[in-house]
Amino acid sequence: MGAQITTIGFDADDTLWQNEQFFRLTQERFAELLADFTDRDHLHDRLLAAERRNVGHYGFGIKGFVLSMIETAIEVTEERVPASVIAELLAAGQDMLRHPIHLLPHAREAVEGLAASHRILLITKGDLLDQERKLAQSGLGDLFDGVEIVSYKTPHIYTDIFTRHGSGAGAALMVGNSLKSDVIPAIEAGAWGVYVPHDLTWELEHAEPPRTHPRYRELPDLGELPRLVSDLG
Repeated sequence: MGAQITTIGFDADDTLWQNEQFFRLTQERFAELLADFTDRDHLHDRLLAAERRNVGHYGFGIKGFVLSMIETAIEVTEERVPASVIAELLAAGQDMLRHPIHLLPHAREAVEGLAASHRILLITKGDLLDQERKLAQSGLGDLFDGVEIVSYKTPHIYTDIFTRHGSGAGAALMVGNSLKSDVIPAIEAGAWGVYVPHDLTWELEHAEPPRTHPRYRELPDLGELPRLVSDLG
């Protein structure tokens, strides 16, 4: 079974609170604004390609998403996109940055319950200011022993975080909705990886679950997490 679990890392977006649904709503508006220039499926593919290209330049989060929408709008309209459309895309991004936080079911109970017995960390990607805003609005901030807002989630990043904040990756568990970012690299670092699926997950975060790995677990929601942690020891 390995070392006793002393440290638990939580992803933020779509693990503790809603996030992707606001991107989907904005993307629907994006498709409506450009309906006269290209069909919805083609626009989706072009936007996803732009996001894939740009994530290394802009990082993860709303600002990079808005810039990718603007870039895609310029491309699919052959530089004829009206300024009014660009203005609406900027306004949509600003609306996303102001959107109130909605905690997911069992998020508060899971964090509060485990904080009484374990070292609790928030480990999230995205824009620093936006993630700090969401954490402050969530009401969960005081429960975390450490907060790490990183550009990427890699085995090296997890090893570093769990070493600085805990007893090392071998005594840590990471929980999140992204197999690619939250689960697989944490397992590769030597931690437990717990996958809690969300109905909406960005395509760039998709990966195959490592179901045969002894340190992989999957739960339907965060309500099951305290019992799992107790069972793992």
